[in-house]
Amino acid sequence: MNLKSIHSVYLIGIGGIGMSALARWFKQNNYAVGGYDKTSSDLTKALEAEGMWIHYSDNVDEIPAEFKSKDSSLIIFTPAIPKEQSELNFFRDQSYQLYKRSQVLGFLTKEIKTIGIAGTHGKTTTSSMAAHIMNESGMPCSAFLGGITQNYNTNVLIGNHANGSGWVVAEADEYDRSFLQLSPDIAVINNMDPDHLDIYENEQAFYDSFNEYVKRLKPNGILIRRVDVDIQVPAQASKSVTFGEAIEADYRIQNVVVEDGGVSFSIDHDFSRWNNIRIEMPGMHNVMNATAAFLAAHFAGVSIDSIRASLSTFGGVKRRFEYIYKNENLVYVDDYAHHPTELEALLKAVRMVFPGKKVATIFQPHLYTRTRDFMNEFAQSLALTDELLLMDIYPARELPIEGITSEALLELIPSKNKKVVTKDSLLHELEKLNYDVVVTAGAGDIDRFIQPIKMLCENKYGKGK
Repeated sequence: MNLKSIHSVYLIGIGGIGMSALARWFKQNNYAVGGYDKTSSDLTKALEAEGMWIHYSDNVDEIPAEFKSKDSSLIIFTPAIPKEQSELNFFRDQSYQLYKRSQVLGFLTKEIKTIGIAGTHGKTTTSSMAAHIMNESGMPCSAFLGGITQNYNTNVLIGNHANGSGWVVAEADEYDRSFLQLSPDIAVINNMDPDHLDIYENEQAFYDSFNEYVKRLKPNGILIRRVDVDIQVPAQASKSVTFGEAIEADYRIQNVVVEDGGVSFSIDHDFSRWNNIRIEMPGMHNVMNATAAFLAAHFAGVSIDSIRASLSTFGGVKRRFEYIYKNENLVYVDDYAHHPTELEALLKAVRMVFPGKKVATIFQPHLYTRTRDFMNEFAQSLALTDELLLMDIYPARELPIEGITSEALLELIPSKNKKVVTKDSLLHELEKLNYDVVVTAGAGDIDRFIQPIKMLCENKYGKGK
């Protein structure tokens, strides 16, 4: 990949969160940027406002000539794009410079020291925390993130890496084995709950991919993992450390206190203790995320005082326990949770912050395969809410699977107050419920209901805080 010969970049699936981060990187580095996506969204509208050309019909003839030069155009695609997509096949058949998103990310990070954040859950929050810490410390930092940070209102940060200085923070995504394109200096693994079994042949193949990922660690690199992550430490690692609540963890989380919607905690290591670490995000899963980010920044050379101060000012990530509406009568929280472990962590965090409150949850399952593979686990997680409105399964790239429906999932949930709703009936059914906290969760298009639900809250109780 010779970027010096490239003048324009065209992204197929530009509206994806990872793809849009690359689009912004190229745009800010003065390339002409355009792309295709299936539907318009707030994110694609933002990209267009930033000067990128985007269209929404799968038609090669509509693509401007500047993006169709074989010699000077780079074509990037996401594996989430269907194989039959005509633009993808045109560029492939015509032998353009065509790369997966993960390949481009691997190339861009190759020459700069990299922190790779891996794990089934928490990648985006941990990466955003680490990037915020590095940025606040004054260390040159670029970051490619899987969500829009509240502090910077973007999913990409671009640092000044003169002479290869500073760090890149990158999400190491296990989907489609994308993280095998990275070669991190510091590799973080938050957890390894099986997922994406439509991509992996079985759970063992999923675990094997993480072992392959840590083998990508650069010589004298550092491996940071949660204490219950069973991984083979590569021979080239200069250091391997664990973190968690368990007594055998190298860095042990202690003294967790919930206060004013946030959490304070300490970290013990050998005979040292780092006290008064605070994040303005609830839930033990976020304490784990913060600890992973803390250690990554620490081993990258940031001072403990700077890390502590930066974590206290981290504003979170959109759609990760994001407060949409809040007053003394009603709270509305939105979250990207789409795996049963994430749902459990989300609902436990809600209970932690709002003990004794009645909780209504709207959940949109994502993918037929994921629903099939974790049907019982989803049922147990969703039993943690008082009221449940279950939307139809969001198919994304998949065709229906016989017998795998929201109605089938509903039958397994050991709760009385539960109901399957359509998109058309959702708001009406929500109005009929009595609750103190409402939660929306899912990775499909449930985010299109955020503003309508917020309006319901405002119509009932006025403007929130």
